[in-house]
Amino acid sequence: MQLTLVPHPAAPPSEPFKVWVDVQHASMLGAVASTQLWFCVGAPIDRFVLPESGEPRRADDLWQATCFELFLKTEGEQAYREWNFASSGAWAAYDFDLYREGRLDAPVAHPPHIQLQDNLTWWQLGATVAVEAAPAWQMGLSAILEEKDGTRSYWALAHGTEEPDFHDPGCFAARLA
Repeated sequence: MQLTLVPHPAAPPSEPFKVWVDVQHASMLGAVASTQLWFCVGAPIDRFVLPESGEPRRADDLWQATCFELFLKTEGEQAYREWNFASSGAWAAYDFDLYREGRLDAPVAHPPHIQLQDNLTWWQLGATVAVEAAPAWQMGLSAILEEKDGTRSYWALAHGTEEPDFHDPGCFAARLA
């Protein structure tokens, strides 16, 4: 499925461009599913500040620079998981009990696979994660894009608050079966 992200009206990009996400989700060995995401940015990569490439590793505070995020919660539940992906290969995964409460590092048996592709006039970051199988997930997708001119824009499937807040329940705007 392909989903379009929209910039938060309080923090738009310096010049318009499109951001979309291609999502592929497949059940695997019973209790585990694989979700592949391609976050696509419809502007040249050299317009953006990207973290230096490095060894894949778990890291905090990725949202302070260009970063892409996946939020998943089982339908009807309040607890959710947040994944962060950076072009450097760094990643984070947190479990929350409630809206922004009870944050813990999520146990991750298989770290995400992250890759960056430059297509000259647009670019994409791919991330593949293994998640516990569930009958259905509510999903939020988001991006923080920092431009070289200092502009920082905040993109999501939907925005429910006056300031960017990807944890807001209104941002969990897609369903993943």
